[in-house]
This record gives sequence, C-alpha cells and structure tokens, in this order.
Amino acid sequence: MTSLETLYLKMPPTVQNTLCSLQGWRIQQSRYGKQFYSFLDAAEHRTFWSVEKTKQYRDKRLHAFIQHAYETVPFYRDHFQKTGILPEEIKTLEDLGKLPILTKEEVQKQYTKFVSTAIPDNKQIIAHTSGTTGGGLRFATTTQASQEQWAIWWRYRRWHGLQTNAWCGYFGGRSVVPLPQNRPPFWRYNYPGRQILFSAYHMRPDNMILYVNELRRSRPPWLHGYPSLLALLASFMLENGLELGYRIQWITIGAENLLPQQIELMQRAFGVSPRQHYGMAEAVANFSECEYGRLHVDEDFAAVEFLPNPNGPGYKVIGTNFSNPATPLLRYDIQDLVTLADSTCPCARPGRIVGSVDGRAEDYVILKNGARLGRMDHIFKDSVNVREAQIYQREIGQIIIRIVRSTAYSDQDETELLQSIRRRTGNDTEIEIEYVAALARSKTGKLRFVVSDIPEGQLKQAYQ
Repeated sequence: MTSLETLYLKMPPTVQNTLCSLQGWRIQQSRYGKQFYSFLDAAEHRTFWSVEKTKQYRDKRLHAFIQHAYETVPFYRDHFQKTGILPEEIKTLEDLGKLPILTKEEVQKQYTKFVSTAIPDNKQIIAHTSGTTGGGLRFATTTQASQEQWAIWWRYRRWHGLQTNAWCGYFGGRSVVPLPQNRPPFWRYNYPGRQILFSAYHMRPDNMILYVNELRRSRPPWLHGYPSLLALLASFMLENGLELGYRIQWITIGAENLLPQQIELMQRAFGVSPRQHYGMAEAVANFSECEYGRLHVDEDFAAVEFLPNPNGPGYKVIGTNFSNPATPLLRYDIQDLVTLADSTCPCARPGRIVGSVDGRAEDYVILKNGARLGRMDHIFKDSVNVREAQIYQREIGQIIIRIVRSTAYSDQDETELLQSIRRRTGNDTEIEIEYVAALARSKTGKLRFVVSDIPEGQLKQAYQ
C-alpha cells in the first residue's frame, strides 16, 4: 500500500469522497480525453463492416505492428534475427503461427526487452494486471492506447443504450472504505465519474440492507462490477423479499467469469439480464456481447487466435495487442479457455463468435482417471438457495464444495446438489460439502470459482 493510500484510509468519509472525486476527475481527463471520442466515432463506424473489410483492417494494423515491434523492441528484434523470420512475412492473422507463443512469465523476467525504444519515458503510462492467482504484470502503455481501449469498451456499452453520463453503482474490488470501519457508509462517491463505489469488503449479511437502502436512495440506473458481488446482493434481496423500488436499466460485468446461476439471480432480483464483455489490461483480446446475447470478437482491436487446448476441451486464447506500441505482446497466452460458436448472428456484426468463456486453464477439476472437467458452474444452475459457491481441490479425484447457504437452504437442496455433481464427476470422485459463512476473495476482491492446491508433482502426472 502506498503512503497516499494509507493517508486516504485515515481520512473521514467526507474527505474520502472529495479525494475519490479528485481521482475520478484525473481518470476522466486521462481516459476520456479528446482522442477518446475520435476513437469511439471510428470504432462505431466500423461496427457493421463486412467480414472481409474487417479482416483487411485488422491484418493491415497487424502487419504494421509487427514491423514496429521488429524495429523498436529488443526482444523481437533479437528473435527475428535469430530465427531468420522476416517481419514482411507476417501479414495476416494466420501468419502469426510462425512466431512462438509468449507467456506472462517471459514478459515478467525480461520486461525491459519488451518496451519499445520508440516511445519516450514521458509518453509512457504504467498499467498492471490484478494477478488474482498471484504474479500480476506491470507494463507500459500510452494515453492513446488506453483511450482506444476504452472506446472499444464504450462502443459495446452503447450498443445497449448506455451513455458515458449515466450514474453507476460500482461493485468492484477498489479499497475505498477502510477495512476496520464497522459503521456506514460503506460506499464513496466519485462525482466527476458519476460513480457510487460500493465496498466489496463490507458486504456481510448484517450490512447488506444498508447497500439496498443506498441504492434505493441514490437510484443509479446502471450497476457494474464483479458478477459474484452483484449476485450476492441479488441473492440477499430475493431471500428477504426486497425490491429497489425503481428500474435498473443496465447491468454490466467484468473481471470474473459470468456463471449461469448468477445471471438467473440478477434477472430475478433486478429485472434485467447482465451484459458482459471480455477484456484485459494487456489489450491482447476483446469480446463484446451484442443485443442477441452473443460474444463477438472485436477483430478491429486485437489479433486473436484460438488454439486447441492440449490438456482438455475448449480453445486457448492467444492475442496480439496491436493498439499498444509501448509494450508489444505478440501471440500472448492469456491462459483463458473458451468454446466457439457458429460465426453468424442476426446482429450482422463481423466478429467471430465465442460460445462461452470457460475460465483459466487451472479452473478445471481433475478426476481420478486424469480427466479434466470444466464448466462445473452448471451444477449450481438450479440451486437457487445457494448464495455463493466455490470448488476446492487439494487431491486428484477429491473435491470440496464450499457453500454459503441462504436461510431457505434445506437437506433437499444438498441432496439435489450432490446428485448434480455425481452426474458430472461419476461415483469414484470423493465429494465433501463444506458450509461456510463467507468465501475468501483475492486482494482485489475477486472470487475464484475453482481453487486448486493439487501438488505440482500430481499435476504433472495427470497431464502425462
């Protein structure tokens, strides 16, 4: 924690609101500067381009970016020279296969070799990934690259009628309220950004009614945040027969995978289905949900490859961030897995369609026979009396299901849940249900659906 953060957390709530607003104003100036609206206009102009025209645009940017990486990035200059590959040979998405796949660990170990010499230090801004499982990545980007990324995100939001001046109830991982604080308010206001920042770390059962009452009072039409937090709020409202008393128009989510049972809870509590996009700080891939509920690859923003997963079902997402000249990442392995769908949609947008984002490579349960089982979230689809759930595995063939129960949870719920698990894992899997008051979250407030502590040696044996 920085000294500024330490000082902030010692201030009274009124001063914290002022500081949140000052920070919000700074972010607004950086994120939504003059170039942002130019990027947004251009992105919206490309929305309904033909597939062929979109591919040509993507490949043109990709080819120029490869040349930029070769000429200005030490890592890639050395690689091209050692392998004898010429940057002129890489003109299309398919040509990227001539390059090796890049891991986050490689970037962390040799970071200075990935920074472009063409971008002066005073033009670089430092971004970072959250590192939910540890090992976050810090890297250089530019104001222009950041504004283009936010333009792509706002293009998707505007598909659904959202505008940049909408007030938002934000349920994310920002530490805006001191952890020891035990009296409301458990939220802070960012007035320039039109945000009410709700603390994820104080959403205990005895505090939840205070969150509901603040939403009733402030009436933000838009809720955004981690799906696990919004689903937790929705579950509390349904369990206690509560309503907000006004219409939520939009729910958008990010940072975690959106699970079917979370969609169901939000629909029932808020009367609107959550919309999602898939993106990350590294900007190597982006998928946006259209009005028909399908995730389209934003082909005009990054070069995305889908490679078969060698360890099980699904496809690995490999991306190239041709919008960030400061830290080019070519064929970067995001460690996420997806399923693919038919590339047609009534909305007529040109991007390939992702069927589902199935999570990270480690978000799989390993059975005794070595099979890797994904999409375990479906076992909770009909468990309406489960507030939150998490799968924990410390031995191959054994799983612990951690459950936060609602007051309506019964023995029948447990029986049906066990039956649902057995249908997917078979009878030789050892299953234990552990009831807990709350699930542990990461330092950034995220909730991991699958937590694996299987020893590395066992993992290697399972993959052989």
